[in-house]
Amino acid sequence: MSSLRFLSSLQEPRRHPKALMVVPFALITAVTVVDLLTPPAVHVGPFLVAAPAVTASFAGPRSTAFVGAVALAADAFVAGTRASVTDLNHTYQLAALFLISVFVTFFAYLRARHEREMTHLRWVARAVQRVVMRPLPERAGPLRIASVYLAAEREAQLGGDLYALTRTAAGTRVIIGDVRGKGLDAMGEAAGVLGAFRALAHRDPELSRAVDQLEAGIASDRSDPLDAEGDREDSGETFVTAAVLDIPDAGPELRLVSRGHPPPLVVRAGLVDTLAVREPAPPLGLGQLIGGVFAAETFTFGVGDVLLLYTDGVIEARDAAGRFYPLPDRIASWGTGGPEALLQRLCADLLRHAGGSLGDDAAMVAIERLPAEG
Repeated sequence: MSSLRFLSSLQEPRRHPKALMVVPFALITAVTVVDLLTPPAVHVGPFLVAAPAVTASFAGPRSTAFVGAVALAADAFVAGTRASVTDLNHTYQLAALFLISVFVTFFAYLRARHEREMTHLRWVARAVQRVVMRPLPERAGPLRIASVYLAAEREAQLGGDLYALTRTAAGTRVIIGDVRGKGLDAMGEAAGVLGAFRALAHRDPELSRAVDQLEAGIASDRSDPLDAEGDREDSGETFVTAAVLDIPDAGPELRLVSRGHPPPLVVRAGLVDTLAVREPAPPLGLGQLIGGVFAAETFTFGVGDVLLLYTDGVIEARDAAGRFYPLPDRIASWGTGGPEALLQRLCADLLRHAGGSLGDDAAMVAIERLPAEG
């Protein structure tokens, strides 16, 4: 697994195998043979319209038109064999088959054009997502890292889940978050949060102050004159749940500020520890409602421990019975095998639990502390 994987149902439409083309031709053959063998008073030819109709469901306009032409030729052959092509019954039958073939060919063209447009939009969505969320490095100091993004929607809809990592003077700073909403507005908000996070990390303020400055940045966006003109809808309701962590290179610990985000998990010695902060803080963008400074809290993170960060799309995934995904219990029963193995197993199990389709995007980052080199 690479350090960034964008796993999605936003996949290009699969091309159907050529073997499916056997179906309409087999249908034409069967109808033609039966029509030739039945009494003259029985007309099976109208069933030939099924051949181009079936073809239009999986093939393009050219293949649909070709099957329609073959069906017309078969119907004309039957008409010439049994009576005459100019027979009134066969004339109407051929005309109806021709018109239906034209219609379904046109619909096949529209479907193919729509699929091309959707494929383009999906690739644009994927490209934008990759630009906003740069691939995480596989190593950062004494840390080994893996990450994955599971997109929920088949349509080219951009989500607001985010994560990023940057080096500081003392170690590594990480953020994972989830913007309220979906689409371009959520993606724009995520891009702003990630840009501010990277800029602050380079200036290397203390973790609590850095998070406060992220909060201030979101608040300043709300005072943008564009909001007063109505160019940004619901801007006053924008907020971002986030967990921001400092992981020093030296020392078996990490520092965490959680702003309304699901608590990280640490797997050590086959046990799962939930990093629940003592003083919960509201999401970014809502901090001004209660005021105050939210201090970072320290947790143990030693050699061999694996830290799992995730968004609520993971724990809110439901199975057929409506049960939420029991993340800590599942991880505790596996062991880890390292960040990549953990995420591979987690993704497979999560999709299996949700029946192959998530209700919301899900982002995950796994980080293992390695022994100091030298």
